[in-house]
Amino acid sequence: MPAETTDAVTEHREQPVENERGALVAVLVMVLLGVAGIFAVS
Repeated sequence: MPAETTDAVTEHREQPVENERGALVAVLVMVLLGVAGIFAVS
């Protein structure tokens, strides 16, 4: 029983982490594109 509960907790914790990483990557990409656009315009 303890093993099953810990597995369930780890599974619930891993999904939000993946979502946060995806959001961070998306923000970084947007920032890089913005900086690249500024340099391209200037």
